[in-house]
Amino acid sequence: MALVSNSSPLKARRKLGAELRILRDRAGLTVEEVGTHLNCHLSKVSRLELAKRGVTRKDFEALMELYEVDEEKRAELTELMIRGKQRIPPWWQEYADVVSANYAEYMAYEAEAAKCGEYQTLLIPGLLQSADYARAVIERGIVALGPDQVDTLVEVRLRRQERLREETPLAVEALITEAALRLRVGGAATMRGQLRHLRELAELDNVTLRVIPYEAGERGASTGAFALFSTEGDGDPDVAFTESAEATGVLRDEPLALRRLTRLFRNLSRAALPEEDGVELIERVEKELGRDEQAG
Repeated sequence: MALVSNSSPLKARRKLGAELRILRDRAGLTVEEVGTHLNCHLSKVSRLELAKRGVTRKDFEALMELYEVDEEKRAELTELMIRGKQRIPPWWQEYADVVSANYAEYMAYEAEAAKCGEYQTLLIPGLLQSADYARAVIERGIVALGPDQVDTLVEVRLRRQERLREETPLAVEALITEAALRLRVGGAATMRGQLRHLRELAELDNVTLRVIPYEAGERGASTGAFALFSTEGDGDPDVAFTESAEATGVLRDEPLALRRLTRLFRNLSRAALPEEDGVELIERVEKELGRDEQAG
């Protein structure tokens, strides 16, 4: 039963969907043909394979018959189906009054991921933010929030960061522009604390922090921030989330979009300084802020 070892509901659903796609390909069937067999629209078949919809027992049995799955394989897939239906409330459910549906979806994938690659243009990634910096960002967000809501969202952000120090921690590769280091979010004192926090996090084995300097020019620039999540540490991204002026936390799991964003992330990585040089730049900016405070 290796397929379900230590598998969470979300991971089990994604694994089952991938297995169903493999079985359909081996059977030489199209989504239209499978939809006809299930007496449903082809979009339902696609959603089952992408884990965007749970598999009912009736549909599962019909698919097993259609794909002529042997007993041993069927037992493994049955356990995946059962595991995928379990409803284990995530920790952020207690914050449902302030956590949006998009944010909850983002955290669900973040919680299941083994690796995260994130590119930010003007802000420090949420997983690497200090409490004061996070508060400044949340207070001045596009949505007007009350003090209690701000406090709660800061708490949520700090709880997300616990993944960095778990027994099997999330591996993070963060690409941050020099502009994000110099934008004085929350004022000079808050920013100095944030930069010091970054240097401390850079010492963790599971955190790779890269800085893209101004000198990189257009090679280190992209129009929007994005994050890539991989459920396997050495595997390709399973899903991505993009940000723009119109929308944040938009899930992308189409193969073409994932390939494009993965290629963009690699290109941006080539424009970044070596890790040691990036940390030196962070320390330099931190000292400049200190001098400016004294001069003021």
